[in-house]
Amino acid sequence: MDIRQGIPVSTGITIGEVFLLEAEGVRIPSHFIPEGEEEHEVERLEKAFNNALAELEGLADELRKKAGQKIAEIFVAHAGMLGDESFRQEFFERIQKKNYTAEFAVARTMRHWRKLFQADDFLAPRVADLEDLERRLLKHLLGQKREELSSLQKEVILVAHDLSPSQIASMDTDKVKGFATNAGGPTSHAGIIASALGIPAVVGLGSITNDVTGGDTIIIDGGRGLVTIEPDEETCQRYSMRRQEVLESDQVLRRELKDLPSETKDGLKVSLMANIESPKEVAKAIEYGADGIGLYRTEFLYVGSKSQEAPNANNHFRAYMDALNDLDGRPMIIRTLDLGADKFSMSDNVVKERNPFLGLRSLRYCLKNPEVFEEQLRAILRASAYGNVSLMFPLVSGLEELQAAKEILNDVKKQMDDNGDEYDPDLPVGIMIELPSAVMNADVLAQHSDFFSIGTNDLIQYTLAVDRGNEHVADLYRPEHPAVLKLIKMAVEAANNAGIPISVCGEMASVVLYTVLLIGLGVHRLSLAPPQLIPEVKKIIRSIDQADAEELAKQVLSAGGPEKAREVLLDANRQLMKDKGIAPPI
Repeated sequence: MDIRQGIPVSTGITIGEVFLLEAEGVRIPSHFIPEGEEEHEVERLEKAFNNALAELEGLADELRKKAGQKIAEIFVAHAGMLGDESFRQEFFERIQKKNYTAEFAVARTMRHWRKLFQADDFLAPRVADLEDLERRLLKHLLGQKREELSSLQKEVILVAHDLSPSQIASMDTDKVKGFATNAGGPTSHAGIIASALGIPAVVGLGSITNDVTGGDTIIIDGGRGLVTIEPDEETCQRYSMRRQEVLESDQVLRRELKDLPSETKDGLKVSLMANIESPKEVAKAIEYGADGIGLYRTEFLYVGSKSQEAPNANNHFRAYMDALNDLDGRPMIIRTLDLGADKFSMSDNVVKERNPFLGLRSLRYCLKNPEVFEEQLRAILRASAYGNVSLMFPLVSGLEELQAAKEILNDVKKQMDDNGDEYDPDLPVGIMIELPSAVMNADVLAQHSDFFSIGTNDLIQYTLAVDRGNEHVADLYRPEHPAVLKLIKMAVEAANNAGIPISVCGEMASVVLYTVLLIGLGVHRLSLAPPQLIPEVKKIIRSIDQADAEELAKQVLSAGGPEKAREVLLDANRQLMKDKGIAPPI
């Protein structure tokens, strides 16, 4: 049994079998063979070795002609390893002595060799060669039995170096019950989506892919950021009991609080909305008591698309109508496309940039690609005729961008007027506050906006110059940093002065440690993911007075540096929750 500490990004506990994405998305279907099948299994593996060897020799010959001997030597070296009898023997022995299947023998033996290579500075750069050989052998062994993320046959826990939004969008979420990755930070996109789907997840584990094999049993403790590899029976039983206790507690909390108002003891109403990636999440959000949808992330219509073509207005419209039908009159805020950076899936539209997070992304991308932007705006306008819809522009840096976006919106309205298409002429149009420049200019932007929503993920990233998906600087990503909190307070004051509502829809709203703090900063609308958090957050809100929250915010703001601010926040939360007789959210 081995326990690894990573970065918690989505709470919950799950126990299951590893699906190792690093091995070409392969799940080893079985681990052991019956007695007497050893010879047949050795023959299967021998055939896979020979087929892979012939494949590598052919590739080497082809590259020798095209690129010269030096490049061909890469595949010559691979072929040399596969052709070495002493190298092969270790694989065969695992079949003959341990009754492993050929696939499991390959996975276990390659894991052993990877660890040896990683421990040697000279050999470490060759780990990628071993991984390539493993993929090649498994391909020949499994053939048509290989499983893809979109067509899993059983429940698994996904383990990978990292996960792109398009990979996550393609996976069968009924089968993937959790995931663990080498890379990623507290608000990496993999973590955001895991949280939205209510899937336990841990990221930033460093080398988890080298420490597990497809089919291994692992436990994901998403709340504490722990991954237990090959747990013993006692550990499995303990976690199973904890998981059941949490489920029962959640059910009680949901039943008790679902129909109660979300307001403080002194009557301050705090609206609790939900963030979604797709329409199918709406029903669960309502089940847990969401007042509506505070953030519909529409770019996942793109990253989940198998087509290289952008979704058209009809594709968008159908998705929005599916959500509105389940909302039954509740509000829905649709964010326009936040494409760019790490979210592209359509290869024709990828712009190669040295620093994509400071490049052509989000609203900037839409303004540069008006034909894509107009299709979505047309769909949002059409949907507004059928429900309580608001439109929100992301990553607005200043007034000029907002005006340019609204000008395109007005052009689409005119086209729809000419065609006699219906839409809500009073459709609320707001913006996301995600950049320090937007905060500093919030008083002006508020005069041209119907509402604000603070996207804390990017606001923290751009304020502190910390890549929010980079595990190497994850410790510097601090939502409670006084600079971040002061910016939130400034945005709230600008919205209040202009008489427009303001909410927080970033991941900070989904961490119960920050619930009282945000209310104390003047935020009275929160949009969370997953919706399972809503009853817990509501319980906290109903246990405090507005003055309690404002006092906590005052203490944290005056703390100084981020370390001291977190210490004050933790202590104040513990004391406040203790005084109110509820479990601390930490």
